[in-house]
Amino acid sequence: MKLRGMQSCPDRHRAGTALVELVFVVFILAALVFGLIDFCRVISTRQVMMNLTREGSNLASRQTSLSNTVAALVASASPLDIGTKGRVIITAVRKINNVNTITDQLSQGGITATSRIGTGVNEPATMPATPTPLPPLNQTIYVTEVFYSYKPITPIGRMLQLALPSQLYDVAFF
Repeated sequence: MKLRGMQSCPDRHRAGTALVELVFVVFILAALVFGLIDFCRVISTRQVMMNLTREGSNLASRQTSLSNTVAALVASASPLDIGTKGRVIITAVRKINNVNTITDQLSQGGITATSRIGTGVNEPATMPATPTPLPPLNQTIYVTEVFYSYKPITPIGRMLQLALPSQLYDVAFF
């Protein structure tokens, strides 16, 4: 005959196992949630950058001065802080004597970034390969580039920083 206090307690072992499983599941769920937060921020930032590049090239191609275009882009970049964490570069490229040449270029922002099209007025421009060469002879094409320095905000995002880019880039041609 066993006394009640002397019985083995399988319920205590089960309670300890359940606690370990709960901690494990909570840790995995927290990692997923934090990872999703930073991943969604990257997607949102890229979407804003894409809109900025398209709008910048569109404005410049409608004869808005490059200085006014850059100022408008920096002012409308919310929620991005282009003034301290980004850079906008607008380049006018004209094909002169079958050579893509930079005819004007203006940039503004808080980080240092070099245009992937080229630097310096009257210097050659590197344009992407397309079926129809860009720009057509004796025509001007406007290129808007936006660079943005991305920093994760969650601890998991900081650990995954190898998988997430530290500088985002987008470009549009009009």
